[in-house]
This record gives sequence, structure tokens and C-alpha cells, in this order.
Amino acid sequence: MNTPSIAVTATPRLTNRKNALLWTAQILLAALFVFAAAPKLVGQHTAVQMFGQIGAGQWLRYFVGAAELAGAIALLIPRLAVLAAIGLAADMAGATIINAAVLHSTAIVMTLALGDVLALIARGRWRGRHPGAPTSRRAG
Repeated sequence: MNTPSIAVTATPRLTNRKNALLWTAQILLAALFVFAAAPKLVGQHTAVQMFGQIGAGQWLRYFVGAAELAGAIALLIPRLAVLAAIGLAADMAGATIINAAVLHSTAIVMTLALGDVLALIARGRWRGRHPGAPTSRRAG
């Protein structure tokens, strides 16, 4: 009689080097997003003018600024880092679309690059937290 067997393959936890690279990127991006959120939240003239051009109203400036500040803080909290990176990557996707379609700005290069780095952080932290699901194989 054949009995099914389950083989569990575990992916090793993050290596020290990969963990250090992820933390470095998270700290640098957290600082960058704090500095990006500040002008939006304090009503700096350039931010007010830019969101005026977008045409959605100044409430969007406050919303984006608050989301960027919250994301920056959450990037530094291990339990929230994956969600923060995903949320900020979504923010950068929206910024890329607005920069390309509405503002006709060359900032799309920066927003795409930031989105890519945030996606790499999300993936790296996700794999570090969830190293893999068990796989089953039937003995034959």
C-alpha cells in the first residue's frame, strides 16, 4: 500500500548581507519619503501649485503627504515593512501616471525607479517572513 508522504522544503532566512541591504534601502527610502511628504503637508507653494495643476483639489495633497509620511514610518517597523513598501509602490505608480499624463514631467524616471526599489523591498521582506509553503509529493 502506498502512503502519501509530504516533503517540506524550507527556504533559509534572509542572509545577513541581504538583510543589511534591505534595511539600508528601507532607511534611505524612509528619509526620502519624509522629505517628500513635508512640503505637501506644510503647504509649500510648489506643492500647492503642482496639486492645483493636477486638478483633484488640495485634499489630495494632504492625503498623499499623509500616506507618504505614514509609509515612511511603517518602512522602519518590521511587521509593517511589506505593507508599507507595497503602499508606497502604489503611490509611485500613481505618481508615474500623473507625471506622464497630466504634468508631462520627466519625473517619471524617478518614480519608476523608486517603485521598482519598493517592489524589491516588499518581495525581499515577504520572502524573509514567509519562506515557503510546504509542497506535497506522492511516493510512487
